[in-house]
Amino acid sequence: MFLLLAPCLFKCIFNHYNKLTLPRIICIDYGGKRCGLAVTDPLQIIATALLTVETKNLYTFLADYFKKEEVELILIGEPLNLDNTPTHATPLVKKAIVELEKKFPTIPVVTVDERYSSKNAVRAMVEMGMKKVDRRDKKNIDLVAATMLLQEYLSYRS
Repeated sequence: MFLLLAPCLFKCIFNHYNKLTLPRIICIDYGGKRCGLAVTDPLQIIATALLTVETKNLYTFLADYFKKEEVELILIGEPLNLDNTPTHATPLVKKAIVELEKKFPTIPVVTVDERYSSKNAVRAMVEMGMKKVDRRDKKNIDLVAATMLLQEYLSYRS
């Protein structure tokens, strides 16, 4: 009798799980040349590195991604000095925020403090045992930084 119920039970659990999925949150470690992107899992528990995209292709990539995945929030790292004053990169990020809000008006954009994000990313890559040549690749640093920013946001939000 259990064997007859098992497929039905599996289907019910699977359908129930699918209803528990949430829209994703995407995080951008914005840079003048490239952007590291990270996204949440469907339950918004874990941040995962997505990819690094050239900055000039960011909006096209995001438009395609938003067609495939439901996204409820865009996080973007805000570069600040230790005394909370803007860095040389802050105007670039502010301009990107305006563009994101214009191109994707239904998705809120929230800034997160990205002080030390690159240094923390390099430290994490060392701790993971990543080879030195891979740690020097700026694309990897941007990816790990975006992932860490998003995971910090998820931890803070909980």
